[in-house]
Amino acid sequence: MSDPKSGKKPQKLKARMPRGLADRGPAEIAATRAMVETIRKTFDLYGFEPVETPTFEYTDALGKFLPDQDRPNEGVFSFQDDDEQWISLRYDLTAPLARYVAENYQHLALPYRSYRNGYVYRNEKPGPGRFRQFMQFDADTVGSASMAADAEMCMLAADTMEALGIKRGDYVVKVNNRKLLDGLLDMIGLGGEANAGKRLTVLRAIDKLDRLGIAGVKELLGEGRKDESGDFTKGAGLNGDQVDVVLQFVSPTEPTANYKGDALLTLPDKFERTPLFNEGVKEIEEIRSLIEGAGYFPERVRIDQTVVRGLEYYTGPVYEVELTFEVKDEKGRPVRFGSVGGGGRYDGLVSRFMGQPVPATGFSIGVSRLQAALTALGKLPSKPEPGPVVVTIMDRDNVAAYQRMVSELRNAGIRTELYLGNPKNNVGQQLKYADKRSSPCAIIQGSDERTAGQVIIKDLILGAELAAENASDREDYLKKQAEAQFSVNEADLVAEVRKVLARHGRA
Repeated sequence: MSDPKSGKKPQKLKARMPRGLADRGPAEIAATRAMVETIRKTFDLYGFEPVETPTFEYTDALGKFLPDQDRPNEGVFSFQDDDEQWISLRYDLTAPLARYVAENYQHLALPYRSYRNGYVYRNEKPGPGRFRQFMQFDADTVGSASMAADAEMCMLAADTMEALGIKRGDYVVKVNNRKLLDGLLDMIGLGGEANAGKRLTVLRAIDKLDRLGIAGVKELLGEGRKDESGDFTKGAGLNGDQVDVVLQFVSPTEPTANYKGDALLTLPDKFERTPLFNEGVKEIEEIRSLIEGAGYFPERVRIDQTVVRGLEYYTGPVYEVELTFEVKDEKGRPVRFGSVGGGGRYDGLVSRFMGQPVPATGFSIGVSRLQAALTALGKLPSKPEPGPVVVTIMDRDNVAAYQRMVSELRNAGIRTELYLGNPKNNVGQQLKYADKRSSPCAIIQGSDERTAGQVIIKDLILGAELAAENASDREDYLKKQAEAQFSVNEADLVAEVRKVLARHGRA
């Protein structure tokens, strides 16, 4: 139809998705449910309790920790409400928790131990495996300055990986301390507020070590780096000596069975240590002692001075969970998933609202990335949950009778739907629909069956197996054929459907 005013045909709206987002189907959603429930049980075991915070927060409550930009809508998705207040989509689950704790501080049992999961949003350049919306699952302890709280987060991370089916040796929890890194930067002349921006650039460069390697980090510590797409990222602008010191400190070391984090004590000896650096060494040694005493060190949790974590608000210990196994992609190429979670101590985040020190530490799992790894390992279901029983319609003048069957099955706790497609479709077309829905069985009742008080149950799973078989035993084939489609009294409908579901492990 044309527009009578312009004479032009109206343009059809193009269905398209914004970059950096993804649709999710039944199979993925079923896998997420299974995974999230396992994580929840592990966090419950540690005594954490659930809490939910909104998807939106005032932008100043989130803080300008991600990224280091001048405008409030850089790095986060932001808008102004009718009061002209800036509001942003949360970029993680930690900053909203800090606001929640500050707002409810007088009513919480301290230390406050909580967990939460949900989607977070980053207004960043999307790329392979890098999305603008992704799910996280966090646990936090607020109100404890003890290194035991940080050690516990590392042990929780390890236990969660194993609860999800990742065997020991296929993951490692790596621990470092931002005080070590900040102290190191003080040693090379990057102390003070005037160097805050440069320090953050250095930390973010180090944080990319596992992805870019030493050569890529060296470029980011210097003038900058051009990526494969041609985009240029400005570097920290360190001189040659400064770059050498940083790279010497963060160059990966291979831990051994008796590794005690000695590199942290000996590597920077030619520099004058700062009190902050020494404090970091003391804290990391305390964590090492705790995790070693609990039997997690060094096989499951180990010290690694390359760990940074990209968020600016970390103030002490930081930790990261890395998957160490390889899988093959669809083209047979080796793929490593790398980091699937992390966290650290953020003693200043809640304090911004309180005007008093409030120590806190937390751990976050990247659910979306970890799910991809678990699916590749075969640890999560790759198929959607079984479809519903489908009640077909043979007589359009008696739809109410079919609806009664549906209600009877649903009241018995059996997932069921009434065929609501094209009313002209015959039973064969309706059964094809049921097959596409992965239905275990379909219910059929024509006028003859209704008169006799009967219904036909068609076992679609067994029927598909029979169709694929090369029948050599006629007697066995006829027996299965009788089981694949049979008549029952209407009064026995629920019981007989349950038998079919039990036959296929779906009761």
